Amino acid sequence: MKVVVTGATGYLGRPVCEALRARGDDVVALARSSGADLELQGAWMDALDGAAAVVHLAGEPIAGKRWTARQKQIIRDSRVETTRHVVEAIARARARPGVLVTASGADYYAAALPGEFDDDAVTEADPPGDGFLARVCRDWEAEARAAEPLGVRVVRMRCGLVLGPDGGALARMKAPFSRLGSGRQWVSWIALADAVAGYVAAIDDPRYRGPINLVAGSVRNAELARALHRVGVPVPAFALRAALGEMADPLLEGRNVVPAKLDELGFRFTHRELGAALAATRAGTSERAG
Repeated sequence: MKVVVTGATGYLGRPVCEALRARGDDVVALARSSGADLELQGAWMDALDGAAAVVHLAGEPIAGKRWTARQKQIIRDSRVETTRHVVEAIARARARPGVLVTASGADYYAAALPGEFDDDAVTEADPPGDGFLARVCRDWEAEARAAEPLGVRVVRMRCGLVLGPDGGALARMKAPFSRLGSGRQWVSWIALADAVAGYVAAIDDPRYRGPINLVAGSVRNAELARALHRVGVPVPAFALRAALGEMADPLLEGRNVVPAKLDELGFRFTHRELGAALAATRAGTSERAG
């Protein structure tokens, strides 16, 4: 079947396209142009016509640059506005796709207040937060939901930290630190192979609908640091904020996000334990078992 993938050259987009092609799908890979805008004009608009599914992964990297007012607008527009364009293209298509699977983030949910680290499990039923990334995720998902009245099944993947070989989040975590701030904040994570499998399942399985926590689980920041063998000097919260500004907030805050819907749907994870996932990553293993 024909599947359109936006953000196809990204860390998650590339293996999603590879997995779809490996099973025989006709993949139309769309990448972001220079700048923050995804140009869904002309041929790109036509690409969605007749597609069975759309996987929307495009977006400016969250940690690519310091969060100036302009950069925050780019981060938002590269997700919210492009999703609006995707839905507009779907509305104009002569033959509409049956499903839109859009990226979102575990940052959708409210983070614990400074000094408070709530152990309660966060499921898809929990409300959104009001921080910058939470607002972006909320508005991002709202644009995607506009496809539902068009008869399109919409799946919103609230993804955690993706752990895999050859770059990604781990490539940005090479500084010789141990924990960040207190180290008690939760970090939601998922192995790259499982994240890819989650997107493929969302395309195929009509039970996948609405928000899905695309995480294997959550661990404390200090536990993640230990698993990564980071035994350097902890970075105090004030130092991280001085260095990164507002971009430090998602590193110092967290929530114990759990894969409630994936478990309910019977999704089979390759890695539910952080240590095993990191070991596979160090070995360069990106394939899904089974």
